[in-house]
Amino acid sequence: MDAKRSTVLLGFAFLIFLALSYFENIIFFSILGDILRNQFLAVAMLFVHNILVISLILLGMTFYVNLVLNFFKKGKYEHVVLEHPRTFAIVFTVTILLLSILRGSNLLYGEISVESLPLILLISAPIGIIEGYGIYLTIKKTLSRAMSMKDLAYIYGIFLIAAIMEVGFINLLIWVSTG
Repeated sequence: MDAKRSTVLLGFAFLIFLALSYFENIIFFSILGDILRNQFLAVAMLFVHNILVISLILLGMTFYVNLVLNFFKKGKYEHVVLEHPRTFAIVFTVTILLLSILRGSNLLYGEISVESLPLILLISAPIGIIEGYGIYLTIKKTLSRAMSMKDLAYIYGIFLIAAIMEVGFINLLIWVSTG
């Protein structure tokens, strides 16, 4: 199969999985309260959810790399992201983390509560650092075209640790609030 055709098929696969992830997200957040009652189920579900998210990022970045390499001439701007994967990975990771924090505020309070954002930032900082590192590695390795199975297993391991920490912090918050 030629490179352009495989890029188009990869793009279609990305669009299909992006649409499916929308429905997964709706279902996941609608049953999150029930999931959190069982710690082992919560770790497993958060891990699977995070793996789906990071796999979607990986698929999207792979599509982007193939699109640039196979469809765009080597011009002044077309390869900027591929030439500076670290910078793009940092910007993309920070954007995702900020959106996640706003989403967390929206889930807790039904709206984005500016007054509670410092507390949410403080509580979610350790998990955000770990998940942010996993996102950063995924994007940087994919844009650098250096992703290996060992790297992917390492990244998935990072998200397993993050899921365990997240459930631990949730249980700690529940324990502190019920006192």
